[in-house]
Amino acid sequence: MDAFYASVEQRDHPELRGKPIAVGGSSRRGVVASASYEARKFGVRSAMPSMTAARLCPDLIFVRHRFDIYREVSQQIRDIFFEYTDLVEPLSLDEAYLDVTDPKKGPRSATLIAEEIRRRIFETTQLTASAGVSFNKSLAKIASDINKPNGIKVIVPEEALDFIASLPIKKFHGIGKVTARRMNNMGIYTGGDLQKLNEIELVQRFGKVGRFYYRMVRAEETRRVKPDRIRKSIGAERTFFEDIISTAEMKDRLSYVAEKVFLYMKKTDNFGRTVSIKIKTPDFQIFTRSKTFNSEIRSLKKLKQVVFELLESNREFFDAVRLLGVAVSNLAKENVAEGIQLEFDFWDEEE
Repeated sequence: MDAFYASVEQRDHPELRGKPIAVGGSSRRGVVASASYEARKFGVRSAMPSMTAARLCPDLIFVRHRFDIYREVSQQIRDIFFEYTDLVEPLSLDEAYLDVTDPKKGPRSATLIAEEIRRRIFETTQLTASAGVSFNKSLAKIASDINKPNGIKVIVPEEALDFIASLPIKKFHGIGKVTARRMNNMGIYTGGDLQKLNEIELVQRFGKVGRFYYRMVRAEETRRVKPDRIRKSIGAERTFFEDIISTAEMKDRLSYVAEKVFLYMKKTDNFGRTVSIKIKTPDFQIFTRSKTFNSEIRSLKKLKQVVFELLESNREFFDAVRLLGVAVSNLAKENVAEGIQLEFDFWDEEE
């Protein structure tokens, strides 16, 4: 979907149409969840601190999120997907992979089906979507971003290698900003540069993920669309309006987040063996620490105990925090249809 949360708000509030808006908190510790294309012209992006966004776009309008509405719209869109195929792998509320090799209806053409789905989405929701069409997931994902908003890009097998060779490293799905910078420092700027390295060299430089890079830049990636995605962790985090310097207060905030995580594990009867905490300092350094057990953590008391121990044993590495998070992985159940990152308000505690 194109700027999904922001587009829903502009659809439902005509006075916001054509204006730069950001869904998220406007306070000093707020974060942009979604930005309209009018705001993106100024460099505003999702996950950007709200203060930075406001500085880039002085006329930016901040809008409070409505996740219940976004979920309803997302379900409308998925219902359309399932009319064409049962092989739907959701990535988030606004994005999914579809395998239409053998469609339930419509032409046996991924391109024509993508266009038909985009038209149906607009007719049903008055929102636009962009599509990427190709013969593997990596290329389809990359293609979906090329002609946004409200566009489609098709990458056929005979043009794939040339397309990959010319693509900047930062455009590849699965290569983040840090890895892209690292590759640039190695003289790797495009897919063509990556194609010059053999599999052994890629593994030596990047570890096991090097094997994925090797296949990806040769268009040999073979991951299937999985209707039941593997749930790897259950987690939640919170950013604070003011930096926290007291260990006792840190524990109090971690206790709240841990309760949210435990309630979700209990609700889904899905407990895990590995507990992790995430700590972000005022200067944006991030620490993650984990501990794994032989059996699942099935009591809130035990979860809090582990979380507090992880905090205390690493307290010497930071003086203050601006964000705290808790996650549990190595879950007992693995096959579920959707991601499960718990959602917190983007508004800070002053509100």
